Amino acid sequence: MQDILKMSVSERILMVEAIWDSIAENDEQVELTEETKQLLDERLKAHKNNPEEGSIWDEVKARIKSQF
Repeated sequence: MQDILKMSVSERILMVEAIWDSIAENDEQVELTEETKQLLDERLKAHKNNPEEGSIWDEVKARIKSQF
């Protein structure tokens, strides 16, 4: 943990992105709780009812990165 804390914020963000990408590649191994499934269903329904609401992933990612 100390080695990680010695890294710059940029390096830590890149590490987190790499970890997240490795999880996403194996998403079939991720088990969702019923509560999470319900939340995802609600959000999908809200999106289908109003697809223009919200932002595309690239915009969200750019906003987050600009904060650092």
